[in-house]
Amino acid sequence: MTRKPLIAGNWKMNATHLEAIQMVQKLSYRLDPDDYERVDVAVFPAFTALRSAQTVIETDHLAISLGAQDVDWRAQGAFTGAVSAPMLAALGVRFVIVGHSERRAVFGDTEAEVGKKTRAVVEGGMTPIVAVGESLEQRDAGHTTSVITSQLRAGVKGLESDAVARSVIAYEPVWAIGTGRTADPDTASEAIAALRDEIASSHGDGAAAAVRILYGGSVNPGNIAAFMAKRQIDGALVGGASLDPDQFAAVIRYWI
Repeated sequence: MTRKPLIAGNWKMNATHLEAIQMVQKLSYRLDPDDYERVDVAVFPAFTALRSAQTVIETDHLAISLGAQDVDWRAQGAFTGAVSAPMLAALGVRFVIVGHSERRAVFGDTEAEVGKKTRAVVEGGMTPIVAVGESLEQRDAGHTTSVITSQLRAGVKGLESDAVARSVIAYEPVWAIGTGRTADPDTASEAIAALRDEIASSHGDGAAAAVRILYGGSVNPGNIAAFMAKRQIDGALVGGASLDPDQFAAVIRYWI
């Protein structure tokens, strides 16, 4: 099965709504229609910039998808500061990241909560990007596969096979996020193959063949082509490089 690559830019806690408008516009100027034919492109601004980014994308008819960095699994209620899946869907959000290591480590998201968020995204008609990844200590202890497959099982728990097939998984080794260090392409491909095997075991070969699995962790224009050369890797979840439209465009156009 041919899986169309996805290049997703996670802006994290950067860019005001005005800066987001400029960033989306500048990125669009650097991409051609053929680029969108080859690759799906998505940007993930902060919550406060989603509406502004949506307006630019819709007004200019851009083939850029809008993503959110997190979601609360509850639909509504007295949860100060929380943002629900129906709220995001109403803004035209297509993708939502769940289980990012920073959410797990800094904000205390548990595996059970990640699973609830994934189901909320699916029920909201959007696509979850379920992030998994091991720490340096877990990697050095030889526990990479057990850690990431456990996170994946919790993240997609309760989903039907067709929902998993339409989902996205992001393998982001924690030790490679924002550090300048990256897993080499062979190591990343092996981890992603293990995740695909887990999906095959839990949800069937069809879902495993269809689900897109990205690599994330200090991805930049200098290393993206080597990762994309691996058959198992279907794209990238890009952090710092996505904040610069020139660099992000170069990552998106990795084949040039």
